[in-house]
Amino acid sequence: MNVLVAGGTGFIGTNLCAELVERGHEVTALSRSPDDEGLPDGVESAMGDVSAYDSIANTVADHDAVVNLVSLSPLYKPRGGPGHEEVHLGGTENLVRAAEAGDATRFLQISALGADPNGATAYIRAKGKAEAVVTESSLEWTIVRPSVVFGDGSEFIEFTKTLTTPYVTGLPGGGKTRFQPIWIGDLVPMLAETLEDDAHVGETYELAGPQIATLADITELVYAAEGKDVTIVSIPMGLAKLGLSAVDSLPFVPFGPDQARSLEFDNTVDDNDVTAFGRDPADLRTLGSYLGLERTGTREKRPETV
Repeated sequence: MNVLVAGGTGFIGTNLCAELVERGHEVTALSRSPDDEGLPDGVESAMGDVSAYDSIANTVADHDAVVNLVSLSPLYKPRGGPGHEEVHLGGTENLVRAAEAGDATRFLQISALGADPNGATAYIRAKGKAEAVVTESSLEWTIVRPSVVFGDGSEFIEFTKTLTTPYVTGLPGGGKTRFQPIWIGDLVPMLAETLEDDAHVGETYELAGPQIATLADITELVYAAEGKDVTIVSIPMGLAKLGLSAVDSLPFVPFGPDQARSLEFDNTVDDNDVTAFGRDPADLRTLGSYLGLERTGTREKRPETV
C-alpha cells in the first residue's frame, strides 16, 4: 500500500512511518518543512500545507491511503499562524477533498478523546467538527482517539516539567485531572493495523494505556525518575484561569485560558478499545516503566491500574 502520512515528521508521525515501512508499505511523510534527515529509512518526504488545498492535492492523488496526523498541540496556546479551526477542521476538509479527488481508498483520522463540536475548548471543538467531515466522506475511514501519548520525543513529559517545578509546585485544582497515557510503541502498531484490516473501516476507537493517573501522579513520577521529590500545592481552578487570562497576551507564556479549561475534564476512556486489536490493556507499557522506575526498584506512586 502507498501511504501518505500528513504530519509525518512529528512525534507520532515518524514512529508510524517507521512502523509502516517495516510492514512493507511505501510511505511518504507530508509536512510544511520536510526534513529528510529526521525521517526513518525508506520514507520519502513531500512539502505541503494542509490548510492550503493546492499545495497538497497532487501529492495526495498518488496514494492509496491517507493518515491525518496534522495537529496543533492542545497543551500550548497557538502563537501566530493558523489556529485550531484552520488546522484541524480546514486541514481535514482539504485532505478529505484531495483524497476523494485522487481516488485514495483508506483514510485514518487521528482525533482526540472528548472530540465534540460543542466541546469546552477550541481544540476539542475543532477535532469534533473534523470528525464529522471524515464520517460524511465517501472514503473508507477510521477514526482513532488516543489519550496522551508518551515516548522518546513526546511533548507530554516536557509539558509536565514546564508546568511544574521540583520539590514544591502548584497545580490547577491540585492536579486532579486524570489521564490514561499510552506508549507510542503500543499505539503505532494499532494505527498501522487500521489501514490493513477491513474490519476497522467505519469504526471510531478510543485508545489508552493500562493505568489512570492524575496530573499530580504524573508530576510525582516524572520527578521521581530524576531522584527528586515534589509536594503539590493546589491552585483553585478559577484563580488559575484568571491568572492565565491576565498574561495571555505575553509571548513567553505558553499556556492560556483554553489550556486551563482542558484541565477541567479527564482524558480517560470508559472502554479501552485496544481490545479491538487483540491487545490486553494490562499488557501495555506503563509510564512508570518507561521512566525507569520499575527497573530501579522505585515504586510507581499512585496511578490506578484499570
